[in-house]
Amino acid sequence: LQSLANGSARGYGAFVPLGAAGAYESIASATGTGSSGTITFSSIPSTYQSLQIRGIAITSAAARLRMRVNSDTGANYAMHYLVGYGSGVNAGGNSSNDFVGVFSNTNTSTTYPTAFIVDIHNYASTSQNKTIRILSGMEENSTTGEIDLDSGLWINTSAISSLTFYLSTGNFTTITHLALYGIKGA
Repeated sequence: LQSLANGSARGYGAFVPLGAAGAYESIASATGTGSSGTITFSSIPSTYQSLQIRGIAITSAAARLRMRVNSDTGANYAMHYLVGYGSGVNAGGNSSNDFVGVFSNTNTSTTYPTAFIVDIHNYASTSQNKTIRILSGMEENSTTGEIDLDSGLWINTSAISSLTFYLSTGNFTTITHLALYGIKGA
């Protein structure tokens, strides 16, 4: 999973917008402090076509990993998820949330990393709501590993200038690392 979070985005073909191969630019990165359950990327430039966040997280307590856009805490988010775990599968969706779930079906681990990739297309547009695509997974060295494929919607036409990742409880350990990339247009 470490290589999933730190690997080249070009290796994840389903997440590369057309015309953007090789056009990833690092914007910012952040590491957990061990004393906070929040990581925020602010002052995101509006000069790219899309954004991608790659992350790997280990937390101090089993928690839900969530994301908010532009500090919006209103019920302006919707999402769908498809989850495979062990020998089972789960799917669902909800609306009127005050966040988008990054690892939607289960909690993070205090021992094993949760790896994820978040794609946000047309994030700088001021004429459309923002769609979010998430691939995440965790392997607990047992049959309870999981992979999630999620889609989210921020129901707002404002350009995205900040993203906040936060835990429902506990803190991000110092092993946690998130990296924000901008993807150029064709």
